[in-house]
Amino acid sequence: MSEKEKFQIVTVNRKAWHDYHILESFEAGLVLKGTEVKSIRNSQVSIKESYAQLKGNDLYIVNMHIAPYQFGNRFNLEPKRDRKLLLNKRELNKIRGNIETKGVTVIPLRLYFKNGYAKLEIALAKGKKLYDKRRDLTQRAIKREAERELKNKIWGR
Repeated sequence: MSEKEKFQIVTVNRKAWHDYHILESFEAGLVLKGTEVKSIRNSQVSIKESYAQLKGNDLYIVNMHIAPYQFGNRFNLEPKRDRKLLLNKRELNKIRGNIETKGVTVIPLRLYFKNGYAKLEIALAKGKKLYDKRRDLTQRAIKREAERELKNKIWGR
């Protein structure tokens, strides 16, 4: 990361890596209105249950909750409204082609600020089966145990 590009991560969708196989990720801008940016800067946002959906020629993030800004009064908008994602045409066509494939969806991975602009990292994902989730958990436990054994060997315990 260069000095010019500053990242400020606001929220991460940790369940995404547990529930889905991540195929490919993209960086998308968000069309925000009113006091939504201030609420995001205060980390009053949730992307856990959200997903992206095609509407016409555009991609929208659905079910992303941005809490009303505390001092926003009449300028606050509906918390779960659909928000347009900004992608270039090539990325949008690639996503469109993959969405039409059975079982592939677009989910948000993390929300962050880059050079003062709100960005959403989205990913093409395929849902995991229960046995895939169990396999991942056992592999993680085996890896953790191996690291623990190696650490004990090094320190002579």
